Amino acid sequence: MATMPKKAAKTPAADLMPLPTDFVAEVTEAVEASKESVAEFDADVRAAVEKGVGESRAALEQAKVSADEAATAFQQSYAAARDGVIAINAKALEALRVNAEANFNFMKAAFAVKSLPDLIALQSEFTRKQVDALTVQTKDIGALTQKTVTSAMEPIKEQVAKSFKIAV
Repeated sequence: MATMPKKAAKTPAADLMPLPTDFVAEVTEAVEASKESVAEFDADVRAAVEKGVGESRAALEQAKVSADEAATAFQQSYAAARDGVIAINAKALEALRVNAEANFNFMKAAFAVKSLPDLIALQSEFTRKQVDALTVQTKDIGALTQKTVTSAMEPIKEQVAKSFKIAV
């Protein structure tokens, strides 16, 4: 076997024409300009992200403050409601005691009555007094209930107004 001489390999660069120097300068200038544009874009994006993070932190802090204020308002509301319910219960128990005492006194007087007309008169007087007493007791408990509801809702109402900047 005879060895054949190898042909010289053609390089693709050898087939290309040389680039004009002004074209190379333009490409280099374009590359440099794009580097500056990318750097400006990077700086703009970084500034926008930092601004967004700062605003998010401020919004989060404001939300935390609002949540703390709302929790305080609910605690105040609960305390007012609790105190009001205790007062209403005390008033109702006092009314119950007064009514029970009036009923026992009526029963004692009814057993001491000598005639039917006296019993009817005693019953009429007792009924009138009890209706008057129940009317007063109902008004007192109603007023106390209204005061309790108002005082319990006031802290929440103020907090909602403050949170949404509504004039109360």
